Order: sequence, then C-alpha cells, then structure tokens
Amino acid sequence: MVFVLPSEFRAPQPEELAIVQLDLGPQPIIFEKPKEKSFKHLKGLYLKGFIDGKPMNRMLVDTGAAINLMSYSVLRQLGRSTTDLIKTNIMLNDFNGQPSEAQGVLNVELTVGCKTIPTSFFIVNSKSTYTVLLGRDWIHANSCVPSMMHQCLVQWDGDEVEVVCVDDSSEVSLADMNAWDVERQEPISGIALEDCDQIEATKNGLRLVLSTGLTE
Repeated sequence: MVFVLPSEFRAPQPEELAIVQLDLGPQPIIFEKPKEKSFKHLKGLYLKGFIDGKPMNRMLVDTGAAINLMSYSVLRQLGRSTTDLIKTNIMLNDFNGQPSEAQGVLNVELTVGCKTIPTSFFIVNSKSTYTVLLGRDWIHANSCVPSMMHQCLVQWDGDEVEVVCVDDSSEVSLADMNAWDVERQEPISGIALEDCDQIEATKNGLRLVLSTGLTE
C-alpha cells in the first residue's frame, strides 16, 4: 500500500537558480611593446581586402588623410565608369599632393579582414604606387586602430577584436620605394644631430654626414 502525502506536508524543493550572464562589453585592445629593432622602420601600413567582392592589395592606410582616395585606373579595373559616380565639386590633393578636382564619389562595399562596411572613395585622375588610400573617414567609420609601428590594424567587429596583418607581398615593397629605400631605413628622429652637417638621400637610404667628415 502506498500513501501519498498532501503537498503541504512535503519537504520544500530547492528553486532553480537563475543563470546570470555578465556582459563586460567590448573587448579591450592592447598593444605590446615591440621587440628591439622591430619598431625601427619607416614602413607604411598596407592592407589587402576586397572591394565589391574583388581582391585588392596595396591599400595604404593614412592617418594624415581625412578622406579616402581611389585612382581612375582602379575605378576602371572594378568595371565602373564615371556614370557610376556621385557628383561632387570638392577640390582636394591627389596622391601626389597636387590640387585636383575630384571626378566624383564611388560608394562600395570594402572588406578588410572579416569586416565589411560601405566605404566612399573620391576618384582622382592621378597615378600612384598603391591602389587606394584609406583615410580617417574609413578608419573612424570602421572603428579600427592602425599601427604603422606594429605593422597591423586592430578592429572591433561588434564586441569582438580582430587583428588584421599587413600586406607584405612583393608588390608592396615596390610601392613603398621612393627616392630612397624606406624598407631598410631606420628613423633619424630620436638621434642627436649636433655633429651632423648634412643629410643625404642615397639609393640605400638616408646618410648622415658628420662635421668630422665621417658618415653614418
């Protein structure tokens, strides 16, 4: 025989505990101090990605530029023409720093790493060793922090952090060449130049000519 006690006589059952999830917000970005010699370079920050799904390399990140630039030749490589541009009357400096009237504005989907955002480029009829220039307009809209010294770009994708490595293809090394080879050039800032009479540009980089006649 089985006796069933009324509910008021039963032992109290422990209530199920509610699960509490602690949301600490976006992950922080931390840059470590670079190793000795690894930060002594003058390299620009080049990235590779996709513009409207088409691969694109040699994209230069420039924190000194306010807007994004694209040459007319790259516009044609994307299969676009001036009829696809938004009209503008803005005068700006082209890739070579010369005043130039923008031909228009092209809005595209730019993918860098795992993140894609709409990006507007001002089109200029100017030649350059890099494909596009990404200025503060894209940097701030993309919520990212570029570091030329660390040779990487760190960006938030939602609350997650992604580190995008630099484009180190052979084409980039050629794009970063100018009057002298910045690839192997160490900065001259941070060096006392009291005994320096002249700074010469050579094919191997900058050379300091000292008052004693010696060079460094």
